[in-house]
Amino acid sequence: MKSGYLIKIVPPMGYRVFRLEFSKRHIVFATVLLLLALGGVGGTYAWTIAHAEARVHELRSLTSDQHDRLKKIDAQAAELDSQLRALRTQNEQIRRLIGDRGKSSNPAGSTSASHPKPRVDGAQSFAREDAFDVVAARIERLRHDSSRVRTDGDRLRGVALRVLNMHRLEDLARARVLASIPSLNPAGNAGNAGIASVFGWRVIPWPEFHKGVDLDADYGENVRAGAAGTVIAAAYDGGYGNKIEIDHGNGYHTWYCHLSKIDVHLGQYVKKAEHIALVGSTGASTGPHLHYQIMLDGAPVDPVPFLHGVPDRVLASLK
Repeated sequence: MKSGYLIKIVPPMGYRVFRLEFSKRHIVFATVLLLLALGGVGGTYAWTIAHAEARVHELRSLTSDQHDRLKKIDAQAAELDSQLRALRTQNEQIRRLIGDRGKSSNPAGSTSASHPKPRVDGAQSFAREDAFDVVAARIERLRHDSSRVRTDGDRLRGVALRVLNMHRLEDLARARVLASIPSLNPAGNAGNAGIASVFGWRVIPWPEFHKGVDLDADYGENVRAGAAGTVIAAAYDGGYGNKIEIDHGNGYHTWYCHLSKIDVHLGQYVKKAEHIALVGSTGASTGPHLHYQIMLDGAPVDPVPFLHGVPDRVLASLK
């Protein structure tokens, strides 16, 4: 028998015996194959483990990146939400101020309570891709709502500006109206001259219906315009002496008579309380004073209620 190894296999039942003969060369070859197989399995296992670890690291890195991105997006969403609430509050304030009763800029279903934002309390909460969809949808809703609110805000600010301009124009118009209504004592430097002769019938110095009031004033004292208007007469006029007539453009005319000097000219526009002349005693006058007469739609009215402001009845007619 050659040098080698013999293995006999004897079954428990039967008479046939199996013989396996191995030479040293067979054993070496088998050992080499076994070692190669073990090495291949070990290498494959090691590669699989390394690949799995790399994949785990990659997934962890991706999850962390997703977490950071979602936090940033969520912060942007929160900022948009805050701006949106501020715009809505501002719009409501403007709406209350101007009395606008238009449709509210807060569309149904667009509030933060209707669309709760995703939580950001752990990396695993953001591993699912639908978290991005939730945040993206929220951002899109906020942008849409913000666009609508900004458009509504622009409209409201435009309306508010027009309303404020209208109010301003109304105030200016009212101020111009008030400025053109006689409302001060025109005689004397302080505008506080007393009344020497009242409006109505009198017998001194002769019987007549006195169509104005005679205001006490010294010769050469200042005469002021009782209201803003245009000078339509500035000359000598018989018994009225030197006379100025001002048309105030609203049915009111004022006369200033017995002047010693006229300091305005025909067609000149004068402001309320502006200097126009000096007190005198020209025409049918018995001494220095100012005859002040107010005409309304061509008829004389008592000037006394107009010496210290616009009368209440006149103010009531302007409302």
